Formats: sequence, C-alpha cells, structure tokens
Amino acid sequence: MSVITRSLPRGTDTNGLVSGLRYGWETDAVVVRGEPDSLATSLERLRGSLTGYCYRILGSASDVEDAVQETMLRALRAIDSYDPDRAGFSTWVHRIATNVCLDMLRGAQRRALPWDMGPAASGPDIGIPLPPTRWVEPLADSRLADTVDPATLAVRHETLRLAFIAALQWLPPRQRAVLVLRDVLGFAATEAAEVMEMSVAAVNSALQRARAMLAEHRPRPADPPDLDGRTHRDLLERYVHAFQAHDVPTLLEVLADDVRSGMPPFAWWLDGPARIGAAMTGTDACAEDRLVPGEQVNGCWTLGQYRPDPNGTLVPFALLVIEFRGGRISEIVTFLGCGDRFAEFGLPEILET
Repeated sequence: MSVITRSLPRGTDTNGLVSGLRYGWETDAVVVRGEPDSLATSLERLRGSLTGYCYRILGSASDVEDAVQETMLRALRAIDSYDPDRAGFSTWVHRIATNVCLDMLRGAQRRALPWDMGPAASGPDIGIPLPPTRWVEPLADSRLADTVDPATLAVRHETLRLAFIAALQWLPPRQRAVLVLRDVLGFAATEAAEVMEMSVAAVNSALQRARAMLAEHRPRPADPPDLDGRTHRDLLERYVHAFQAHDVPTLLEVLADDVRSGMPPFAWWLDGPARIGAAMTGTDACAEDRLVPGEQVNGCWTLGQYRPDPNGTLVPFALLVIEFRGGRISEIVTFLGCGDRFAEFGLPEILET
C-alpha cells in the first residue's frame, strides 16, 4: 500500500481547498482500503464520523464545524507525513481531530444540561441566562451524513443522546477521547493508542478510569426513537394538541411520573408532572405558540416552537428535544435562542398561519 501525494505549493489557499472538499475538487490522492482516491474524497468519507467524534468530545454543535474543517486543513497540510505502514488513514485523521479538539478545550468549562446544574426549581423565578459555553448543544442527525445498519443506529442513538453527551463532559478531555474511540467508534486499543499518541497500557488505564467516572453519571434510560411506528408519533401529537389548546390535564397524561423539563440557557428546571402542570397553569405566555415536528436531533424527536412577533408573524422561539420512556414523555429540553438554526433541523424560518 502506498500514498500518492502532491505537496501543497507555498501560499496555497487552504480555505479554498477545504471548500473544494465539499464540491469534489481533485487535490492530492491517497490509498484507502487498497483503492486510490483523491484526498478530498477520502476526507469527505470521514466527515460524518469526524462530526460525531468531535461533537461527543466538545459537546458543542457550534464548534464542531470549526473542528472538522480545521482537521481537514491540517490533514491537507501534513499529508506528506502520513505513513500507511504505521496507521490507517482514518486513524491518522482521527489523531489530527483529537489534537484539534484538545486544543479547543483548553480552559473550557464543563458543558451541561439544566439538571446537572443543581436541584429542581421550587418556584417561578427562572433566574438569569448562563453563557452559551455552559450548555450541551443539540446536533441535527443529518450532520452525521452517513448510512448505517439498524444495530449501529441503536448504538449511535444511545451515544448521541443529550444526557450521554452531558455525562461525557464529566471526564477529562483525554479520557473522553479514549472512551469515545474505544466504546463508541470501536477502535482497537492499538488504534486508539496511535490516535492518542499513548502506549496501549496507558490507553487501557485511561479507558478504565473513564468507564468508572461515566458509571457515576450514567444517564437515565430512554426508549429508542420509534420513528417508523406510531407509538411515539401519537404521543407527540397528543402533547402538541394539549400544549396548543392549553389543555393541562391532557398534557399531564402523556408525561412520565419522573418527567423533567428544562430551558437552556437557564439553569431553572422542573421535576415531575405536578410542577410542570403548575407552571403551565400559572402563565399564558405560550397561549399563541405553535409546535411543529422537526427532523431528528441527537437521535430524538424534536418540535420547533414558534411565537408571534409584534406583527403577529409566527417566528422561531425554541427547539424542543424530547425523549420517551415506558410509553410516555420522560424528558423535554427546550433550547431557547436557536432560531437561526431552525433550517438545520428541517424547520421553516417563518410558520405560515
């Protein structure tokens, strides 16, 4: 196996090259799985995997695109140093991605969900919003841009859940990367050692510590999304109808006994149907809001929430990411202030009345 490369000329516009990756421009060539491909094609094939990998490490959807683009830029610049006798192309690129993510995490605070910030609220005061850098952000499944078998889809759903991403943030960055490589992406210990530039023994030790820490923050179980069936769809329709009709009793019927609901960027969150029902009864702020199903996000159902602006036009207000357990809604994360991302979630920018 060999690599056919063409060194990048001094002064090459690498931003243009990365843009070219999306449009299939021919740059350098690399042998992957025994077949020669353009470097652009080889990197594009890894975009979905790199996006999922970087997202799990960073917990930030807004930083993922930068991380992936920087990874591809570094790969383009360093292609002459790639040795196929030492590591596979994917392993080599994931090593670059790991270094990019670790650089981005220097000095960063742990990202979280509202229930990771403190106890449930006991009153209506929602407090002040926290900076965006404090929160795990939703990621549209379409950004992974890959086709996988049903068994892999089940694993991907579990390891893309917001709760799992938040649990990963408890781990030190290097342990986080090792765990994702080994337990999520299925890298062998030797491959993970190559990615992390560590010994196999050090990788195994880091993985053991990471698993122990993750066990302390294990997410609550959730049903896999019933995207092809009617169970979850019917529950979602009942929730939407009850919400828009401000029918609190019917809404409570679809909520699990231990349901929780939070609204990033506020640390305020509610625990249990009674608290959620009381909050809805005590306000008419959502009386004219409308909910519209969106595309899958973090392997979960989503709803776009629209609210009338001063002119009466229904504009994006929040994105709801919903999980189910035991045939009822068990978790609702309402992300405020992400209206500029609605198109990414398959939602219109303005809702026609």
